[in-house]
Amino acid sequence: MSDENVQIEITNDEALVLFEFLARFSQTGTLDVVDQAEERALWNLSCVLEKILIEPFYPDYLDIIQAARDRLRDEVE
Repeated sequence: MSDENVQIEITNDEALVLFEFLARFSQTGTLDVVDQAEERALWNLSCVLEKILIEPFYPDYLDIIQAARDRLRDEVE
């Protein structure tokens, strides 16, 4: 599963708001919603992902999500 790509479509407004939200997180290390538009953009992104992901419905979803986290985690030397 790790080598599969997923394509999502979001509006330019959603992309801008999410970019700013993530850029702020990169700078501060906190995920604080400072405007309701950020909350809406996150909800919309969640809805898009719910439409395309099938793994959350698998009985072994907890194992699947753990494996995905392990693959994404930075390697520690």
